[in-house]
Amino acid sequence: MADRFNTVAGWALFAGIVALGGGIVSSKYFHSERPEKMGYAIEGVEAEGEGAAAGPGLNTLLASADVAAGERVFAKCAACHTVNQGGANGIGPNLFGTVGEAIGQGRGGFAFSDALKSKGGAWTFENLDHWLQSPREFAPGTKMTFAGLGNPADRANLIAWLNTQGSNLPLPAADAAPAEASATPAEAAANATNAAESVEGAAPANAAPAGGPAAPTTGK
Repeated sequence: MADRFNTVAGWALFAGIVALGGGIVSSKYFHSERPEKMGYAIEGVEAEGEGAAAGPGLNTLLASADVAAGERVFAKCAACHTVNQGGANGIGPNLFGTVGEAIGQGRGGFAFSDALKSKGGAWTFENLDHWLQSPREFAPGTKMTFAGLGNPADRANLIAWLNTQGSNLPLPAADAAPAEASATPAEAAANATNAAESVEGAAPANAAPAGGPAAPTTGK
C-alpha cells in the first residue's frame, strides 16, 4: 500500500514539474509586450492630461464675450464682493475699477493677504483669468476660499463684465486662426510627379493634329 502511495505521489510530483517547466518555456516564446497605454479607449472621453490646451484662447473668448452672461456669473461672487462705485468692502474688496489696477493695493484699505500684496503686477486680463481659474494656484497662501471657475467661457464673460464696471479697457482682438498644415514630404513628392507627367504629356502649342501637316509658326 505504501509503495502504491509513493508511486502515485511521485507521478503527481513529476507531472507538476513538467507543467511548471512547460509554462516557463511557453512564456519565453509567447511573451506579450506591455501596451504603451493601458485600458480601452472610450469614444468621446479623453485620456487624463489630453485636450487641456484645446479650445479658443483667452483673447478669442474675450473678443466674443457675453457681458450679460458675465453679470450672471458674478452672482457667485456677490456674497463677498460689491462692485458699485464707492461700495463698501465686504469679506472681499469692492471690485469697481479693478481691471488694470495694481494687485493687492488700494481698495479703501482692505486687508489683502501677504500672498496678494507681494504678488506684484496689475490685474491684466491674463492675471484675472488665472486668478479666477484657481486663486490658490495664482497666489499660494491667499485668504480667498473660492475654489475657482473651471469654464474658460465663464471666466472670459465675467472679466468682460467686470471691465465695464469702472475700467473700460479695450478688449483684445481674437487670436488669428492657425495656418493650414503644409503637405507631407510624401504628398509633395506625389504632387511633383503628377505635375511633371502633365507637362510631358502636353502637346506643344504649334503641334499639328495627328496625321496632318505641321501647324504654321508666326514670326515678326
